[in-house]
Amino acid sequence: MGTRNRWLIISVGLGMLLNPLNSSMIAVAIPRLQKEFQLDFTVISWIIFAFYIASTISNPVVGKASDIWGRKKVFLAGLLVALAASLGAPFAPNFSSLIFLRVVQSIGTSMLISVGMAIIRIHVHEKQGTAVSMLNIFQSGAAAIGPFVGGVLIYVWDWSAIFFINIPFVVASFLMAWKMIPSEEMPASVIRHMSLRKWWSVMDGTGIMLFTAGLVPLLISLLSMKAASHISLTHIMIGLAGLIAIGAFIRHELKVTAPFIPLRTLAKYPAITWINIEFIVVNLLFYTLFFGIPSYLQVVRHVSEFQTGILMLTLGLCSLAASPLAGRWIDKSGPRPALLMAAILMVSGSLWLANLNEDSPIVSVCVALAAFGFSNGLNGVGMQAALFRSSPKEIIGVASGLFSSSRNLGAILSSLLIGIMMGGQFSYTGFHLLGIALTIIALLLLYMSWTRRDSGQYPQSRYH
Repeated sequence: MGTRNRWLIISVGLGMLLNPLNSSMIAVAIPRLQKEFQLDFTVISWIIFAFYIASTISNPVVGKASDIWGRKKVFLAGLLVALAASLGAPFAPNFSSLIFLRVVQSIGTSMLISVGMAIIRIHVHEKQGTAVSMLNIFQSGAAAIGPFVGGVLIYVWDWSAIFFINIPFVVASFLMAWKMIPSEEMPASVIRHMSLRKWWSVMDGTGIMLFTAGLVPLLISLLSMKAASHISLTHIMIGLAGLIAIGAFIRHELKVTAPFIPLRTLAKYPAITWINIEFIVVNLLFYTLFFGIPSYLQVVRHVSEFQTGILMLTLGLCSLAASPLAGRWIDKSGPRPALLMAAILMVSGSLWLANLNEDSPIVSVCVALAAFGFSNGLNGVGMQAALFRSSPKEIIGVASGLFSSSRNLGAILSSLLIGIMMGGQFSYTGFHLLGIALTIIALLLLYMSWTRRDSGQYPQSRYH
């Protein structure tokens, strides 16, 4: 791989790490924010959910925009949006304002995730497995060490530090990306002085609105049921409204000539759909462990926040160690062997968690963290490599956006799974049940990996 490509990957990676870093650092800030704004845990937790919901929606929107307007412009714009949110959040006068700025931050950093993957897919032609592994070091490493970084920042400063820490990354990424990302010509279908009506049509504004109107109620309904610990008529009605809107969205997308999410085109590439389903399962497993282990250590085992952060470093360090190895392995053998090994590690880690008891040494948790850390490195590189192999260039922006949204959906589902297993209080019994549930899901993932073909296609793709 040439020197220019390496610097291109670094400039993109410095921007892409902002989304996973900010989605993970906030977890350790919840108690401090709860005290700062005098709110209960259910309300404060929306600072996490709002970030994931906004990111889930904005990822495919940004992917569509980048396919039309040019990826360099959208990437640089995302950095500016993230910078504005990071500068404003520490001075939020109330919790509602902080939530708004977190949503803005989520949109800006999502622009970097979706477009960054597309930039590497288009401009790096040699050793793409290695290229993806380098990106994964930034992303997975940032997500895994986020709790530790956040804990240290809050300990030596305050919760505002987890927003200010973004500034040097934004500045460095902007200066490097401005120089390293090749400029793209404006597509022929886009004119310089486009009317609002034409812009709405090109972007499929109606499709975006229907997608948002469907996804937001569905997620709010699910998250509200978790918070309330029971199902009410209101939850059901909100969920039904979301399903109706999703149905209208699908009907609309199949009729328009320039759809927001090209369902007919995606139907020609069923592997893309199955990669996203598998990625949801992968992240359901990973984030259940990611959010569950700190609560187990602090609530059940009475470990301090600082010690919890130290133990969680096992996850990050193993993920970082696996990523470059995965890149070389995938360049040589394709994604299937690496993904199969990742699934085996997740099954092993889940079984280990299910067999922990209240007297198990604290350090024994590191065995599960190591297994999931190595699997995270393998999955991060393998899943993206499989997506690159399955996605044609003309829809890589949308495909990358959907892929990133799958990560967020997995994170949201992990919160629901933890809530179902734990009920109202985190306990050893609930943690044991959580380990059993993870083992079952990991076995499903292992089956999906086993049936994967070397090309990245699934058996269902024979219908193509």
